[in-house]
Amino acid sequence: MMKGMHRSGVFKKSNGTAKLIITTIMGIVVGYFIGVSFPSVSITKVILPSSIYSPFDMTMHEDRSKALERSFPENLGSGNTPETPKIYVPTNPRGAESLPPGIVVAETDLYLRRLWGEPSEDLKKKPKYLVTFTVGWGQRGNIDASIRKFSADFQILLFHYDGVVTEWDQYEWSKQAIHISVRKQTKWWYAKRFLHPDIVAAYDYIFIWDEDLGVEHFNADKYIQLVKKHGLEISQPGLEPNNGLTWQMTKRRGDKEVHKDTEEKPGWCSDPHLPPCAAFVEIMAPVFSRAAWRCVWHMIQNDLVHGWGLDFALRRCVKPAHEKIGVVDSQWIIHQVVPSLGSQGQSENGEAPWKGVRDRCKSEWALFQDRLANADKAYFKQIGKE
Repeated sequence: MMKGMHRSGVFKKSNGTAKLIITTIMGIVVGYFIGVSFPSVSITKVILPSSIYSPFDMTMHEDRSKALERSFPENLGSGNTPETPKIYVPTNPRGAESLPPGIVVAETDLYLRRLWGEPSEDLKKKPKYLVTFTVGWGQRGNIDASIRKFSADFQILLFHYDGVVTEWDQYEWSKQAIHISVRKQTKWWYAKRFLHPDIVAAYDYIFIWDEDLGVEHFNADKYIQLVKKHGLEISQPGLEPNNGLTWQMTKRRGDKEVHKDTEEKPGWCSDPHLPPCAAFVEIMAPVFSRAAWRCVWHMIQNDLVHGWGLDFALRRCVKPAHEKIGVVDSQWIIHQVVPSLGSQGQSENGEAPWKGVRDRCKSEWALFQDRLANADKAYFKQIGKE
């Protein structure tokens, strides 16, 4: 009896074990078929219940999740990379014809950006105007005084012709300025290479100034107001009459806000609407509108770095020039006539360094006049008007 009972217990235990094994196998089989019937689930794409997030939080969460999925190399090469579409847009900027127009960024600016945070939060304020000075360390006091005349609406850009840069950090404003250093170069050399119209397209006006200007009687914000009021596309502040004056046109008048013409020496002006009696400013402290600068930049020659003769040709970039080029009298400056760039020359044949610099200035003036006259002649010949 005891033996039978023992055998019966063994049989029941064996039978229960078999059922467990069969159930487990069936569970595995069923699980397999269920698994192959649904797509795999990526842990990075799991969306938590909407009750946990507000609608704003959910959007931010989804955007950041998608950005993370696309941003790291380990998420690439999954076989889901789309083929490059065949695109050709002839109206795109040259060289960008194969890009969809929506991704093309044809213009830029000189705004400083952070290395962290959201790009849309980088700028507390966007400067409206660009001010450039071509400077040497010896004129630091004068430049400091000049820059203090410009408000936060003006982006400061310094071109350093003497190679001294880090020393300028003693001025607090210098830490927010842009510094470009290339030895023994002029402001027009810098302008041609670093102020392409597409680079400075964000700025309404561009100041391209020398380093030896006294600004005690100058206020940049008021200057801009007057330029806009009188519709000036190319302008300069009036010059204090007794310092460094070459032309009557740029001489300050005490009874006007702005003037656009003058009287010169007899025989100097064949037409009262032409330089140097009108449509004329000098190259020491010019201010250009965005549109005018786009034209002027193309007229600057790569190899003629002093800019002599350019002032007589500026009128080609605005119409009518005798109305849109003028001198702002009520915001005036003093030309201090510091020949600092002359010291950057090289002595040849026993002559002083400045002598070679001045000789090149004069020869560039003649070269520019010849090139412009020849370009006019070639154009009119091409269109059959000669």
